[in-house]
Amino acid sequence: MPSPASRIVILGTGGTIAGQAARADDAVGYTAGALGVQVLIDAVPPLQAVDLEAEQVAQLDSKDMDAATWQRLAQRAAHHLARPEVQGVVVTHGTDTLEETAWFLHRVLAPAKPLVLTAAMRPASALSADGPLNLLDAVTVARHPGAAGVLAVLAGRVQAAADLRKRHATRLDAFAGGDVGPVALVEDGRLRVLRAWPRGEPAGLQAIARDPAAWPWVAVLANHAGADGREVRALLNAGVRGLVVAGTGNGSLSAPLEAALVEAVSDAGVPVVRCSRCADGAVIDPPGAALPSAGERSPWQARVDLLLDLLVQP
Repeated sequence: MPSPASRIVILGTGGTIAGQAARADDAVGYTAGALGVQVLIDAVPPLQAVDLEAEQVAQLDSKDMDAATWQRLAQRAAHHLARPEVQGVVVTHGTDTLEETAWFLHRVLAPAKPLVLTAAMRPASALSADGPLNLLDAVTVARHPGAAGVLAVLAGRVQAAADLRKRHATRLDAFAGGDVGPVALVEDGRLRVLRAWPRGEPAGLQAIARDPAAWPWVAVLANHAGADGREVRALLNAGVRGLVVAGTGNGSLSAPLEAALVEAVSDAGVPVVRCSRCADGAVIDPPGAALPSAGERSPWQARVDLLLDLLVQP
């Protein structure tokens, strides 16, 4: 009989890790999410000795991730994490929106047990697919005594959701941990913990209980050479409820774009949060900043934060 709290639940959502191509040497022209999660598990022989349970939550390319899938994934992860026999949950996911889903789950659940996301840069049909080892490493992390929080495991690095950044379009080590680096490393099947497991104050499932079709629209736009206020006014006219702006450098904005965003707040009551286009580094607010910044959060994380803020408003 397995010991209490020894089961690992693997939730499949699709992605490149479940992708399939017509040729084994084709790492770009493949169909993401073609394979079910049980097929992924069966392809990793060491997992056959682990007390596992699998559930297919979705089967999509993560570029098409949506609010309804986020809601269902959070609900199913919370359900399994609450089971006393479950030690941790692993989620197979695509890389395109992995950092957004990880931050969403952290903000909503911030679990005391490990909730580990993993993915792959090459499809399952590739000659040297990275998905099988990433999945094995993710299960290793989920089984580690004391592991906690929302984590992502790729290329042997264990990143906290808050720090996760996709920094390369095709390399196997596409993800990095911002300014602080990984929480842990998986080395030859063993975990070397480098710093504390991530903790947080969860918003709870009640925050996302509303019909996803009715979730407020939060858009991301960017500062760039020649940026003005036309995009802001178009979004306001279309009914946007919140705006995240990826500024240049330290979150800087062109004068006309900043003026239009200030008007969005003062005249339309639409909240605006300022971030940086730069992948690393926090935005430091100068004295008298006209618009608040999201600090060290990426634009995609700031969008999740603003979305949740709007969802819990009466």
